[in-house]
Amino acid sequence: MTREERIRAAFAASTPPEVLAELSRDEDWSVKIEVAHNTSTPPEALAELSRDGDWVVRVRVARNTSTPPEVLAELSRDGNSTVRRNVAYNPSTPPEILVELSSDRDDGVKWNVAWNTSTPPEILLILMVDDEKDVRERAERALSKRVQNTHQSG
Repeated sequence: MTREERIRAAFAASTPPEVLAELSRDEDWSVKIEVAHNTSTPPEALAELSRDGDWVVRVRVARNTSTPPEVLAELSRDGNSTVRRNVAYNPSTPPEILVELSSDRDDGVKWNVAWNTSTPPEILLILMVDDEKDVRERAERALSKRVQNTHQSG
């Protein structure tokens, strides 16, 4: 990465939304990654970045808590499992998308669905009988934690 690219990437990390929208079209992937990660990036720019050819840029959009639900829905069908894993990890992912991801062929996606606090309890129950031991254990721990929190607050 050149000095100029490092400066543009650093600038993208703390910039006004209108400038972020412009930077989202930068040629350099490191700049686009910072823009995709920034929660102040406008929804239209995040939508554009979600279709980027670089999977790392799409991962950053998938992880961004400001990414619109319709963009997360698109990314939940991405061919790259790391992108789908990050949609499942994102606490802003709507429950209906998490329901779909709970039957993903990738165990890491299902593991992140079990971790996500937005996952409906009935999906955690289904994941508790998953073929993969790590997914079952994660779902069981997540459900136990919810039950424990309910008893403590009630």
